Amino acid sequence: MATQPPTNGLTYAEAGVDIDAGNAMVEEIKPLVRATRRPGADAEIGGFGGLFDLKAAGFRDPILVAANDGVGTKVKIAIESGRHETIGIDLVAMCVNDLIVQGAEPLFFLDYFATGKLTPELGVAIVRGIAEGCRQAGAALIGGETAEMPGLYAEKDYDLAGFAVGAAERDALLPRLDQIRPGDVLLGLASSGVHSNGYSLVRKIVTLSGLPWDAPAPFAAERSLGDALLEPTRIYVKSLLAALRGPAGGGIKALAHITGGGFIDNIPRVLPKGLGVDLDLGAIRPPRVFGWLARTGGVAVTEMLRTFNCGIGMVIVVDPAEAGRVTASLQEAGEQVSVVGTLIDATGEPLVRPRGTLAL
Repeated sequence: MATQPPTNGLTYAEAGVDIDAGNAMVEEIKPLVRATRRPGADAEIGGFGGLFDLKAAGFRDPILVAANDGVGTKVKIAIESGRHETIGIDLVAMCVNDLIVQGAEPLFFLDYFATGKLTPELGVAIVRGIAEGCRQAGAALIGGETAEMPGLYAEKDYDLAGFAVGAAERDALLPRLDQIRPGDVLLGLASSGVHSNGYSLVRKIVTLSGLPWDAPAPFAAERSLGDALLEPTRIYVKSLLAALRGPAGGGIKALAHITGGGFIDNIPRVLPKGLGVDLDLGAIRPPRVFGWLARTGGVAVTEMLRTFNCGIGMVIVVDPAEAGRVTASLQEAGEQVSVVGTLIDATGEPLVRPRGTLAL
């Protein structure tokens, strides 16, 4: 007996996936994507893959460097506060800052946006932030994926992932482990705030405070709490590339992106065995948000140092003889720079040895 065709006429849209909405979003973001063009990429989307021409980008003996990351539970604050315009900057920042610590120039970026219910307005707002992050990093946005997945995500929920590829000349890769020695200076570049790490703890502290997202921020009364905590992650790419390619660039031996794990876990990742850090807490000027988090949550200094950036988003290991010129280059590019420590001989734990008082 022949099987009868179904008669209920179900469509993909009735299952919760709107193809037309996805196509409409693609058309709306095309101008944003074109604005990220750079040598090597025409930054046009719509095909099955993105192309990049390394030769056109000017490299002679390149090593490709890749990184991927997300924004973590910071997206929950964007969702709950209804502010989606800057979360894409965070997505790009978390990837490209990991490329520059290898000495690599970010070349192109791809994003993955998954949601329970796609609305073009929401998607465009997020991609606008991603495009702005790419512009700040000098990377082309050459592709991405939008996934509407009802049943896996609640209707208003979404998540983001980013994928960045960069390149460095073979002889310019970092860290230069064979050159790193005791006495090398640690320069710290100021962060813009909490960046994109520790937000599960941040959200727990906000819950303890009882404050809604639209309340004035206790540490920045001119802004709402949600707006202040969504301050985008600083992108250090252009200032660091200028320093690395400048006359004192050879004095830069390593870079450490201060993300999850804070100072305690991240700085040792770029050091050879046998070396540690004398970290001067008194030289760090944490933004007021960190003092509020510490007091409201009763968070100990040791926990702050391994959870948050505490005001320093990037650490640079520099030859003492070049520290002044590197500092001048970074300041000229708009960075706030401070000497936060030196390298020391260290044969046992802890490798990072804080001294002084963190002014929370």
